Amino acid sequence: MGMNLTDEVLFEVIDGVAIVTIDRPAARNAINPGVIEGLRQAWQRLAGDDALRVGILTGSGDKAFCAGMDLKVAAATQLRVPPRDMFPVLGDIVKLDKPVIAAVNGVAYAGGFLFAQMCDLCVASENAQFGITEAKVGRGMPWAAPLAHMLPQRVMMELLLTGAPMSAQRAHALGYVNAVVPLAQLRETALAMAKTIAANAPLTVKAARELVYLSTEMGRSAALRAAYPLFESVYLSEDAQEGPRAFAEKRAPQWTGR
Repeated sequence: MGMNLTDEVLFEVIDGVAIVTIDRPAARNAINPGVIEGLRQAWQRLAGDDALRVGILTGSGDKAFCAGMDLKVAAATQLRVPPRDMFPVLGDIVKLDKPVIAAVNGVAYAGGFLFAQMCDLCVASENAQFGITEAKVGRGMPWAAPLAHMLPQRVMMELLLTGAPMSAQRAHALGYVNAVVPLAQLRETALAMAKTIAANAPLTVKAARELVYLSTEMGRSAALRAAYPLFESVYLSEDAQEGPRAFAEKRAPQWTGR
Protein backbone atom coordinates (compact mmCIF):
# COMPACT_ATOMS: atom_id res chain seq x y z
CA MET A 1 0.00 0.00 0.00
CA GLY A 2 1.37 3.40 -0.96
CA MET A 3 1.16 6.81 0.67
CA ASN A 4 2.23 10.26 -0.46
CA LEU A 5 4.84 11.86 1.78
CA THR A 6 4.45 15.02 -0.32
CA ASP A 7 2.58 15.63 -3.57
CA GLU A 8 5.78 14.66 -5.38
CA VAL A 9 7.03 11.57 -3.51
CA LEU A 10 5.24 8.25 -3.00
CA PHE A 11 6.24 5.74 -0.31
CA GLU A 12 5.23 2.05 -0.55
CA VAL A 13 6.12 -0.98 1.55
CA ILE A 14 6.27 -4.50 0.11
CA ASP A 15 7.68 -7.41 2.17
CA GLY A 16 10.13 -5.33 4.17
CA VAL A 17 11.15 -3.22 1.17
CA ALA A 18 10.43 0.51 0.96
CA ILE A 19 9.79 1.75 -2.59
CA VAL A 20 10.31 5.51 -2.89
CA THR A 21 9.00 7.06 -6.11
CA ILE A 22 9.62 10.57 -7.37
CA ASP A 23 6.20 11.35 -8.82
CA ARG A 24 6.45 14.33 -11.21
CA PRO A 25 6.31 12.54 -14.58
CA ALA A 26 5.04 15.60 -16.46
CA ALA A 27 8.19 17.47 -15.33
CA ARG A 28 10.46 14.46 -15.95
CA ASN A 29 10.60 13.99 -12.17
CA ALA A 30 12.75 17.11 -11.82
CA ILE A 31 13.81 18.14 -8.33
CA ASN A 32 11.71 20.84 -6.65
CA PRO A 33 11.10 21.63 -2.96
CA GLY A 34 8.42 18.93 -2.71
CA VAL A 35 10.79 16.27 -4.05
CA ILE A 36 13.50 17.37 -1.61
CA GLU A 37 11.16 17.29 1.39
CA GLY A 38 9.56 14.01 0.30
CA LEU A 39 12.92 12.27 -0.02
CA ARG A 40 14.02 13.64 3.33
CA GLN A 41 10.92 12.12 4.95
CA ALA A 42 11.35 8.85 3.04
CA TRP A 43 14.90 8.31 4.28
CA GLN A 44 13.84 9.13 7.83
CA ARG A 45 11.03 6.59 7.60
CA LEU A 46 13.32 3.91 6.15
CA ALA A 47 15.94 4.53 8.83
CA GLY A 48 13.47 4.54 11.70
CA ASP A 49 11.46 1.39 10.91
CA ASP A 50 13.22 -1.85 11.91
CA ALA A 51 10.78 -3.84 9.78
CA LEU A 52 12.15 -2.15 6.65
CA ARG A 53 15.38 -3.78 5.47
CA VAL A 54 16.01 -2.31 2.00
CA GLY A 55 14.96 0.72 -0.02
CA ILE A 56 14.32 1.25 -3.74
CA LEU A 57 14.43 4.70 -5.33
CA THR A 58 12.71 5.15 -8.69
CA GLY A 59 10.71 7.62 -10.76
CA SER A 60 7.21 7.70 -12.23
CA GLY A 61 6.56 7.12 -15.90
CA ASP A 62 8.63 5.69 -18.72
CA LYS A 63 10.79 8.68 -19.68
CA ALA A 64 12.74 9.85 -16.66
CA PHE A 65 14.15 8.63 -13.36
CA CYS A 66 14.99 12.24 -12.55
CA ALA A 67 16.09 14.96 -14.98
CA GLY A 68 17.88 16.93 -12.26
CA MET A 69 17.10 20.24 -10.61
CA ASP A 70 14.01 22.00 -11.93
CA LEU A 71 15.82 24.84 -13.70
CA LYS A 72 12.65 26.93 -13.70
CA VAL A 73 12.80 26.88 -9.90
CA ALA A 74 16.52 27.65 -9.96
CA ALA A 75 15.95 30.58 -12.32
CA ALA A 76 13.02 31.95 -10.34
CA THR A 77 14.94 31.81 -7.06
CA GLN A 78 18.24 32.92 -8.63
CA LEU A 79 19.90 30.00 -6.85
CA ARG A 80 23.63 30.57 -6.48
CA VAL A 81 25.73 28.20 -4.37
CA PRO A 82 23.39 25.40 -3.20
CA PRO A 83 23.67 24.85 0.57
CA ARG A 84 25.57 21.64 1.40
CA ASP A 85 22.43 20.23 3.03
CA MET A 86 20.01 21.28 0.29
CA PHE A 87 19.52 17.75 -1.03
CA PRO A 88 18.99 14.69 1.22
CA VAL A 89 21.96 12.81 -0.23
CA LEU A 90 22.57 9.32 1.10
CA GLY A 91 26.11 8.83 2.36
CA ASP A 92 26.61 12.58 2.76
CA ILE A 93 23.84 14.59 4.41
CA VAL A 94 21.78 11.49 5.25
CA LYS A 95 23.36 8.68 7.24
CA LEU A 96 21.54 5.43 6.50
CA ASP A 97 22.82 1.94 7.33
CA LYS A 98 20.37 0.07 5.08
CA PRO A 99 21.00 -0.65 1.39
CA VAL A 100 19.15 1.32 -1.27
CA ILE A 101 18.75 0.28 -4.90
CA ALA A 102 18.28 2.82 -7.69
CA ALA A 103 15.75 1.60 -10.27
CA VAL A 104 16.51 3.97 -13.13
CA ASN A 105 13.55 4.18 -15.50
CA GLY A 106 14.80 6.63 -18.13
CA VAL A 107 17.05 9.66 -18.00
CA ALA A 108 19.14 10.32 -14.88
CA TYR A 109 20.67 13.71 -15.50
CA ALA A 110 22.55 16.10 -13.19
CA GLY A 111 20.85 15.79 -9.78
CA GLY A 112 19.17 12.65 -11.12
CA PHE A 113 22.63 11.18 -11.77
CA LEU A 114 23.47 12.10 -8.17
CA PHE A 115 20.38 10.28 -6.91
CA ALA A 116 21.40 7.13 -8.81
CA GLN A 117 25.04 7.49 -7.74
CA MET A 118 24.21 7.80 -4.03
CA CYS A 119 22.41 4.45 -3.96
CA ASP A 120 24.29 1.25 -3.14
CA LEU A 121 23.11 -0.71 -6.18
CA CYS A 122 21.57 0.21 -9.53
CA VAL A 123 19.33 -1.53 -12.02
CA ALA A 124 18.37 0.32 -15.17
CA SER A 125 15.84 0.05 -17.96
CA GLU A 126 17.11 -0.37 -21.50
CA ASN A 127 16.15 3.23 -22.29
CA ALA A 128 18.01 4.69 -19.29
CA GLN A 129 20.61 7.40 -19.87
CA PHE A 130 23.10 8.72 -17.31
CA GLY A 131 24.40 12.25 -17.75
CA ILE A 132 26.24 14.87 -15.69
CA THR A 133 24.95 17.82 -17.68
CA GLU A 134 25.99 20.73 -15.44
CA ALA A 135 28.63 22.02 -17.87
CA LYS A 136 25.84 22.69 -20.38
CA VAL A 137 24.05 25.09 -18.03
CA GLY A 138 27.00 26.56 -16.12
CA ARG A 139 26.34 24.77 -12.85
CA GLY A 140 28.62 22.61 -10.71
CA MET A 141 28.90 18.97 -9.65
CA PRO A 142 30.98 18.74 -6.45
CA TRP A 143 28.89 15.70 -5.50
CA ALA A 144 30.52 13.74 -8.36
CA ALA A 145 33.76 13.22 -6.40
CA PRO A 146 32.87 9.65 -5.30
CA LEU A 147 32.64 8.64 -8.98
CA ALA A 148 36.43 8.28 -8.90
CA HIS A 149 35.83 5.02 -7.00
CA MET A 150 33.06 3.88 -9.36
CA LEU A 151 34.26 4.63 -12.90
CA PRO A 152 37.62 4.81 -14.68
CA GLN A 153 39.22 8.27 -14.60
CA ARG A 154 38.86 8.99 -18.30
CA VAL A 155 35.22 7.94 -18.35
CA MET A 156 34.54 10.23 -15.40
CA MET A 157 36.41 13.03 -17.15
CA GLU A 158 34.35 12.48 -20.32
CA LEU A 159 31.05 12.61 -18.42
CA LEU A 160 31.93 15.80 -16.55
CA LEU A 161 33.57 17.74 -19.38
CA THR A 162 31.26 16.87 -22.27
CA GLY A 163 27.95 16.62 -20.45
CA ALA A 164 27.05 13.89 -22.95
CA PRO A 165 24.87 11.05 -21.64
CA MET A 166 26.01 7.46 -21.21
CA SER A 167 23.70 4.60 -22.15
CA ALA A 168 22.57 2.00 -19.63
CA GLN A 169 24.38 -0.62 -21.66
CA ARG A 170 27.72 1.20 -21.48
CA ALA A 171 27.21 1.92 -17.77
CA HIS A 172 26.61 -1.78 -17.23
CA ALA A 173 29.74 -2.74 -19.18
CA LEU A 174 31.74 -0.37 -16.97
CA GLY A 175 30.31 -1.87 -13.77
CA TYR A 176 28.34 1.22 -12.79
CA VAL A 177 24.98 -0.52 -13.29
CA ASN A 178 24.25 -3.98 -11.86
CA ALA A 179 21.63 -5.02 -14.43
CA VAL A 180 19.88 -3.69 -17.54
CA VAL A 181 16.37 -4.97 -18.22
CA PRO A 182 13.34 -4.03 -20.33
CA LEU A 183 11.41 -1.17 -18.75
CA ALA A 184 8.43 -3.42 -18.05
CA GLN A 185 10.65 -5.66 -15.90
CA LEU A 186 12.49 -2.90 -14.00
CA ARG A 187 10.32 -2.76 -10.90
CA GLU A 188 10.15 -6.52 -10.45
CA THR A 189 13.91 -6.85 -11.01
CA ALA A 190 14.69 -4.22 -8.38
CA LEU A 191 12.15 -5.72 -6.00
CA ALA A 192 13.58 -9.23 -6.46
CA MET A 193 17.08 -7.95 -5.66
CA ALA A 194 15.76 -6.07 -2.63
CA LYS A 195 13.87 -9.11 -1.33
CA THR A 196 17.00 -11.25 -1.72
CA ILE A 197 18.94 -8.78 0.42
CA ALA A 198 16.08 -8.42 2.91
CA ALA A 199 16.02 -12.20 3.42
CA ASN A 200 19.69 -12.21 4.47
CA ALA A 201 21.00 -11.68 7.99
CA PRO A 202 20.55 -7.94 8.67
CA LEU A 203 23.68 -7.53 10.80
CA THR A 204 25.83 -9.16 8.12
CA VAL A 205 24.25 -7.01 5.39
CA LYS A 206 24.85 -3.84 7.43
CA ALA A 207 28.49 -4.70 8.14
CA ALA A 208 29.16 -5.85 4.56
CA ARG A 209 27.80 -2.59 3.19
CA GLU A 210 30.02 -0.65 5.58
CA LEU A 211 32.99 -2.80 4.55
CA VAL A 212 32.61 -1.72 0.93
CA TYR A 213 32.61 1.96 1.83
CA LEU A 214 35.43 1.89 4.37
CA SER A 215 37.55 0.02 1.81
CA THR A 216 37.23 2.96 -0.58
CA GLU A 217 38.53 5.30 2.12
CA MET A 218 41.79 3.48 2.90
CA GLY A 219 44.47 1.21 1.52
CA ARG A 220 44.52 -2.61 1.52
CA SER A 221 46.17 -3.20 4.91
CA ALA A 222 44.22 -0.50 6.71
CA ALA A 223 40.95 -1.82 5.29
CA LEU A 224 41.76 -5.34 6.48
CA ARG A 225 42.57 -4.07 9.98
CA ALA A 226 39.29 -2.16 10.09
CA ALA A 227 37.23 -5.04 8.69
CA TYR A 228 37.88 -7.59 11.44
CA PRO A 229 36.44 -5.54 14.34
CA LEU A 230 33.61 -4.44 12.02
CA PHE A 231 32.39 -8.05 11.87
CA GLU A 232 33.13 -9.05 15.48
CA SER A 233 29.65 -8.10 16.67
CA VAL A 234 28.20 -10.05 13.74
CA TYR A 235 30.05 -13.23 14.73
CA LEU A 236 28.93 -12.80 18.36
CA SER A 237 25.26 -12.21 17.50
CA GLU A 238 22.31 -14.55 18.02
CA ASP A 239 21.81 -14.55 14.25
CA ALA A 240 25.29 -16.05 13.77
CA GLN A 241 24.06 -19.10 15.69
CA GLU A 242 20.62 -19.12 14.10
CA GLY A 243 21.98 -19.27 10.51
CA PRO A 244 23.94 -22.54 10.85
CA ARG A 245 21.20 -24.01 13.06
CA ALA A 246 18.52 -23.26 10.46
CA PHE A 247 20.70 -24.77 7.75
CA ALA A 248 21.18 -27.94 9.77
CA GLU A 249 17.44 -28.14 10.47
CA LYS A 250 16.62 -27.50 6.79
CA ARG A 251 14.42 -24.47 7.45
CA ALA A 252 14.50 -20.77 6.71
CA PRO A 253 16.38 -18.75 9.35
CA GLN A 254 14.45 -16.43 11.64
CA TRP A 255 16.61 -13.33 11.91
CA THR A 256 16.26 -11.08 14.94
CA GLY A 257 19.03 -8.61 14.11
CA ARG A 258 20.61 -9.33 17.50
